[in-house]
Amino acid sequence: MENELLSRENIPEEILEAFKENMKLSKKLMTYYSCALLEIETKFKVLNQQFSLEQEHNPIETIKTRLKSTESILEKLHRKNLPMDMAAVEENLYDVAGIRVICPFINDIYCLADCLLQQDDVTLIEKKDYIKNPKENGYRSLHLIVETPIFLQDEKRLMKVEVQLRTIAMDFWASLEHRMRYKKNLNPELSEMLSTELKDCAETSARLDIRMGRVKDVIEKNTAEE
Repeated sequence: MENELLSRENIPEEILEAFKENMKLSKKLMTYYSCALLEIETKFKVLNQQFSLEQEHNPIETIKTRLKSTESILEKLHRKNLPMDMAAVEENLYDVAGIRVICPFINDIYCLADCLLQQDDVTLIEKKDYIKNPKENGYRSLHLIVETPIFLQDEKRLMKVEVQLRTIAMDFWASLEHRMRYKKNLNPELSEMLSTELKDCAETSARLDIRMGRVKDVIEKNTAEE
């Protein structure tokens, strides 16, 4: 869930090798992040099951999880002028573990976010609402940084996880924008034209999300009155 990565060519080879060695010695920490992802993923799956049972509606289409690569972690530490060690990773990087939840409707996003944050073992660290306040390029999504405990053999450890919640349309747009952004052979004029087109697509898909949500609300209202 990274925007622009610093080229590894700008990082001295000795720092790169030292950090990679440090990462090998710190597989334990990455395992902790993986466990935290399992905790949050399970919470969303339980909520999805509950809504399916009680409301006959699944607010989740798909769930995707990922751990940052060694190179991505290194580049972010280097860009932020942070120490190249695991303590700096755990204290300063909030997106090492990431989960993306794809929902049918905008209302599902806010409902799931509220349900997650109401749980007494989930603490909100940071919230960025790019649905109500889209990025300049048209990007939309709800971002949460949460902290949750994982229970190990001899300790409880608090771990941070980045949560992104999007509609299907938002995710489709973000995937296409990502592909364009990392195409290095596009000339500047074409890149600018595509950026303008994508921004227009973002506005169109946002209006579609709202219209589809209204249709769903009318259907549910009339079904409840029968």
